[in-house]
Amino acid sequence: MPEREKRIRLAALLNVGFTILEVVGGLWTNSLAILSDALHDFGDSVALLSAYFFERGAQKEPDSSHTFGYQRLSLFSALFAGMVLVGGSIFILAQAIPRIINPQVVDAMGMFGIAIIGIIFNGVGFFVLKKGESLNERVLSWHLLEDVLGWVVILVGAVIIHFWGIYLVDPLLTVGLTVFILYNVAKNLRETINILLEGVPKHIDIEKVKRELSSINGVLGVHDIHIWSLEGETDILTGHVVVDESLLKNPSQTRKTIKGILEELHIEHSTIELESKDYCSGIECKTWR
Repeated sequence: MPEREKRIRLAALLNVGFTILEVVGGLWTNSLAILSDALHDFGDSVALLSAYFFERGAQKEPDSSHTFGYQRLSLFSALFAGMVLVGGSIFILAQAIPRIINPQVVDAMGMFGIAIIGIIFNGVGFFVLKKGESLNERVLSWHLLEDVLGWVVILVGAVIIHFWGIYLVDPLLTVGLTVFILYNVAKNLRETINILLEGVPKHIDIEKVKRELSSINGVLGVHDIHIWSLEGETDILTGHVVVDESLLKNPSQTRKTIKGILEELHIEHSTIELESKDYCSGIECKTWR
């Protein structure tokens, strides 16, 4: 098993185990803030587990029915995790708002203890994934760092409740954490839906791509450029590049030059059709004649 699969699996197991502990601890301490973070960790657990199976599934070669492979399966788990988090967040908010009006007693020392364990569990997961070099691992490690910061907030809240008895802190923390979760879920869902709709990835500026290609000596213009992503990491481009006769004499070298520029712009897979100004197939061709 590759090392990065082992790292993701370890982080996933830690997160799943701690999510179960959070649910029990949240009910035991009567803390909605802990239950709210349990919901967040559940979403992260789904993301980690799907990432683990994705890493394994990504090794499967493309076949005649799936010529791009199976990378997009991860998007369905992302959608599922997002919907679970949205539904759960709405439920948590519905429980928290009445507590703002009528705060309930919570076990501050229990909150304190669980927060310490939360910082340790998520901190270990963060440092395990931080050792990896893949984009998948880096993104997941930042997820776990967010969890560590969330537990630090709960730890501070537990101290305030213990020493000053301000039980209103618990529902206020719950609302704050839940709104933070919903904000991040909305960003992730928006990007996931953009990928499913084959939109241009947010980290790629299509106009910059056109400018870079047009700056190659001998390139007269580009048209019918399409850019999309398989699963958020592998970016793909197809396009037509109109070139002068000198570049058509060695088309292999011309394509190599173009692909080199595209790889610098984080586009790993590209299909380029070279055209002369006399045989250009697009509606913009008259511009270059």
